[in-house]
Amino acid sequence: QVQLVESGGGSVQAGGSLRLACEASSTWYGCMGWFRQAPGKEREGVAALNFGIGTAYYADSVKERFTLSRDNAKNTLYLQMNSLNPEDTAMYYCAARPGRACVGDSWYRVEAYNYWGQGTQVTVSS
Repeated sequence: QVQLVESGGGSVQAGGSLRLACEASSTWYGCMGWFRQAPGKEREGVAALNFGIGTAYYADSVKERFTLSRDNAKNTLYLQMNSLNPEDTAMYYCAARPGRACVGDSWYRVEAYNYWGQGTQVTVSS
């Protein structure tokens, strides 16, 4: 069982930055990702990282603005979000699938992940 705890959400103005953190309860290797869900919309994949080898994937909508990083000693995945705009407003969720790598055709699929955090709200005002 893996527990995930997100932190770092908040309210910022357009153009601002936030850094989200997702701490896992144990050490493991596999795929760890960030998803987001805006009111009335489906949950969508934002970015994912192979926790063992470091391969990263990003949605087109966040490339060049968002960056993943990790702290293996703290079992923590970070999402640095820059140049935020109101379309980034959503609840952001951390997800994990221990033992299986992220791959290009599934890292963004909700059903590909076994564990989820409770979410952290990001609100961007214009």
